[in-house]
Amino acid sequence: MADHNRRWYRNPTSLLLAASAVILFALTLRTAAAIIYPEQALGVVIFGLLGQLLPILLCGIVVFLLYQWHSRRAPEGQADRQTRELTSFSRSHAHLVFSYKLSTRFADVAGIDEAKEELAEVVDFLKHPDKYTSLGARMPKGLLLVGPPGTGKTLLARAVAGEADVPFLSISGSEFVEVYVGVGAARVRDLFEQARRYAPCIVFIDEIDAVGRQRTAGLGGGSDERDQTLNQILVGMDGFDSETNVIVLAATNRPDVLDQALLRPGRFDRQIVLDRPDLKGRLAILQVHVRGKPMHAGVNLDVLASLTPGLSGADLESLVNEAALLAARRDSRTIGQQDLEEAIDRVLMGPRCHSRLISQRERTVTASHEAGHAIVAHVVSNVDRVQRITIVPRGTAGGYTRVLPGEDRRLFTRSEFEETLAWTMGGYAAEQITFGEVSTGASDDLVSTAT
Repeated sequence: MADHNRRWYRNPTSLLLAASAVILFALTLRTAAAIIYPEQALGVVIFGLLGQLLPILLCGIVVFLLYQWHSRRAPEGQADRQTRELTSFSRSHAHLVFSYKLSTRFADVAGIDEAKEELAEVVDFLKHPDKYTSLGARMPKGLLLVGPPGTGKTLLARAVAGEADVPFLSISGSEFVEVYVGVGAARVRDLFEQARRYAPCIVFIDEIDAVGRQRTAGLGGGSDERDQTLNQILVGMDGFDSETNVIVLAATNRPDVLDQALLRPGRFDRQIVLDRPDLKGRLAILQVHVRGKPMHAGVNLDVLASLTPGLSGADLESLVNEAALLAARRDSRTIGQQDLEEAIDRVLMGPRCHSRLISQRERTVTASHEAGHAIVAHVVSNVDRVQRITIVPRGTAGGYTRVLPGEDRRLFTRSEFEETLAWTMGGYAAEQITFGEVSTGASDDLVSTAT
């Protein structure tokens, strides 16, 4: 049996230490009683002090016995592991991936060509630092990746580390924040120490807005844990010199809430914006995700890219995976166009509700509602053409009408907004005309109009 599982009272060394502690405690108690109460009887004073200290001693004995009982019941090595966990409480929980384990490259990232061009300079700096230092150039210490969720910020950071062939340290901003003051700052110091140890390397802090928000104006007496953690990040980034070759990448979808000290030159002084992909970008992303999958010869990715405006790279990856699951469900050996188009509906609206019982009147109301949307979309000139109408319930919707944009657009006129509102309220008007009253099915239309 291991040493930590032996009974403590069978160990002579433990018995000697326990006896020494008892004797030392008795001598200390007698000396304290003689000093504090010199005029009273020594026995009375000692009994009084013992009455006050006895509950504390009993609590200590109970805690000690419970610890020994837990150590005896713990499997081999678990007690040591728990001790290490307690001592590593202030260490960072960064996930370290060495270069030989990084398989992500720029070829695996599509739809964000401008961002890749910006980060290609970082890769070249990590590979050939002398090329820049000989000219007196300094690579930015921090680069902030800004974009909506699912646009590939984490994937791009891993691709940079893979292309540069350097270690990759990744951690979430929320892992720095703890209830205990000082723990977050200690974890930041440990993270930067690891970065210096493995330099050249890339440190990636995901969701940095969790710890990098604007500091409070004196609230809490300046002892707020998050503020101290942010201060340590600022100090740590200032500690990287030009010869350290450590690049800090951070990602956020809320750059407006970040502290201005993070964004000044010398820290995160370069922002790289990752937006949702356009038609060309969606096509490139789909080509990456269908790579290595058995696709049917009739699959047209151009049509699929045109059917998915507004979807991010993560949405498109989920779409291809859903299509593969649908193909496997019907025992097909290839993924067809029908599977991909059905996957679009599953990603946008949810799965079909086959078991939902719908009365004939509800079907009639839903059909009239969706027909109203389709008629208005066909009549007005500034609304995209109707691509699909269905009264098959999906998710919380009883049916839907989907329009297909002819192109990706960023600018809209007043007349286009007005006709879009008319199309949105087409189902509401159809119910009013057909049945003389409106059902709760038009509630989503009202919410869309208000927003």
